[in-house]
Amino acid sequence: MGLTYATSFLNARIVTDEQLIILEKSPDKAEKLKKLSIGTVYGTAGSYIKEADLIILAVKPQDIQALFDSIRDHIDKQQVFLSIMAGITTATISEALGISKVIRAMPNLPAQIGEGMTVFTSSDDVTRIELVTVQNLINATGKSIYVENEQAIDAATALSGSGPAYVFYFMNAMIQAAQSLGFKESEAELLIYQTFSGTIDLYNKHNHNCGEWISKVASRGGTTEAALKTFAANDLPQTIKKGITSAYERAEELSRLIKK
Repeated sequence: MGLTYATSFLNARIVTDEQLIILEKSPDKAEKLKKLSIGTVYGTAGSYIKEADLIILAVKPQDIQALFDSIRDHIDKQQVFLSIMAGITTATISEALGISKVIRAMPNLPAQIGEGMTVFTSSDDVTRIELVTVQNLINATGKSIYVENEQAIDAATALSGSGPAYVFYFMNAMIQAAQSLGFKESEAELLIYQTFSGTIDLYNKHNHNCGEWISKVASRGGTTEAALKTFAANDLPQTIKKGITSAYERAEELSRLIKK
């Protein structure tokens, strides 16, 4: 996701190659990044970090302590930090680095193509100008929502963060159903892909909610109604809700584990 942010900022011409600095501890990954020519790549932390107006923290949760230890002596307490690390609270980052300006964001996979959904929040010391500046950067990867309550970030993790997997899961189930009804694999994939793609475009181009669209497709006594009745009989809406709730509870659990 860190690479996604870097390339998105460059493609949107928000920053230039000369303004972008990347710290990558893995020698192999650092070499690959250098070949991409997307900024200056370093393998170890150094005084150059203090030159940055914004520092983006984008490592896996299990690597956070090593990251904190490596950069702690090379930062300025007035710098703004943007974290896209899952489960790491603003309080944890502030305490570990001795800083006060922290923005925490939860992007999702479609950010890779500029169609992402990001939910973000910030500590009290982040100024309005700094927050707007960072939001403009985030919006280079798609759309965003600011939330006051940091707990909503865990909810966003379960919804938009994990959401693409739910969509792919449902698509895959429909593809399998199509194949069981006689379509070839390639035909089934096209059939379901175009159904999803066209439906989203239709939703975006008209002012109807999901319930209204369902009523437009499902005629009384028809095929769609038969499917919807089966979904309801098997309590599919509640199953989906329970799944998302499980993801939310796991996000909260990971946050608590990381704190320890």
